[in-house]
Amino acid sequence: MHRNMQANPPNGTGAATYFRKGFGLKSEIQSELDSDYTGHLVDLLKAREYALTAGDVTVRLAKEFGFCYGVERAVEYAYQARKKFPDRTIYLAGEIIHNPHVNSNLQAMGITFLLPKKAGGERREAGGGEGGIDFSGVRAEDVVILPAFGLTIRDFEVLRQLGCVMVDTTCGSVLNVWKRVESYARDGFTSLIHGKYYHEETRATASQAEKYEGGHYFIVRNIDEAGEVCEFIEGRLSADALMERFAHAASPRFDPARDLQRIGVANQTTMLARESQAIGELVRASMIKARGNDYAAANFRTFDTICSATQERQDAVVELLREPLDVMVVIGGYNSSNTMSLAALCSETVRTFHVEDAYDIDPYAATIRHRPLGEKAEITTSDWIKSTGPVRIGVTAGASTPNNKIGEAIGRIFATRGVDPKAIG
Repeated sequence: MHRNMQANPPNGTGAATYFRKGFGLKSEIQSELDSDYTGHLVDLLKAREYALTAGDVTVRLAKEFGFCYGVERAVEYAYQARKKFPDRTIYLAGEIIHNPHVNSNLQAMGITFLLPKKAGGERREAGGGEGGIDFSGVRAEDVVILPAFGLTIRDFEVLRQLGCVMVDTTCGSVLNVWKRVESYARDGFTSLIHGKYYHEETRATASQAEKYEGGHYFIVRNIDEAGEVCEFIEGRLSADALMERFAHAASPRFDPARDLQRIGVANQTTMLARESQAIGELVRASMIKARGNDYAAANFRTFDTICSATQERQDAVVELLREPLDVMVVIGGYNSSNTMSLAALCSETVRTFHVEDAYDIDPYAATIRHRPLGEKAEITTSDWIKSTGPVRIGVTAGASTPNNKIGEAIGRIFATRGVDPKAIG
């Protein structure tokens, strides 16, 4: 696997150019990380069994929230890279994670973000051909940080040929999915990936199928799209109709009649876990209906590739939603898939507001700027919590949201009802 690649780079320096385990500088950058990303109110909530009450306002925090291990590691390695190479140009291939605050901090440290060649739209080739990162300005002496989502195999090879230093922060959970997709391709199975075809992680994951000649992938966003695949399997939808709908989300030269004979299900690690499971069950049932149990047993595979942190945060939200809550606030980037999954779960039970940053909550105007589920634009809602009487507000945050932003948001929630967050102790 190319992730084990080490020294003797093409630039001939003989120095190691690939780093995946940091630089042993954690103690030197820990205080900077703590000052950037810790949150007093979050610590207080954890110490008080995830509940804070001031006056008649109670905030309940889900027991699993915010930064996961993979995100912590990615951010830490980026800080270490800046410390290790203070005089070099450092680039980041995309966004380290989907959180605007964290990405702004890295830009303030002098790290330059590299953008896809075809920016601004969602309709990009999933495998990484068009839409790959633009590395044209990178020199052999530069440093490039690979994001937690990973890179496509094509982008990785471009960097390897350049011979620049690579600091790989790809999450271990993502690597596990890659191994699964690679094994599917090796054994002649098409990877049916539950994910967003334009998402960095899904693009990188899909590209793993291309390591083997004849390897293919097909990406579905949700169970409705998976249902269209099942219609083809059962002979109720033509190959042309299927490809007219999904050409942007399938591997090059995809032939449904050939490439949907053997299917292995995988997923973007941050999708809604129960939907990934339902998609696997649906496709398996469809293959049984079309070709029988024996055929499905030999030609269908599935494996739970939702990361544990995503699952834990979803489970914690389900547990919190069993309590009486007036509203739920979900904090995290609007392009954060795991945050959107949390917002979707919450919206099924209680009035939910997905905010990107603590500053979206204006305690003085008693407004909240948020993005409704399924929409692409923010709106501002007034009087989003009642102004008098007892109120219970649930809070959670995506795996790329730092504690300081969660704490700031909680402080602004209290301030909306006239409670000084500094007085809470």
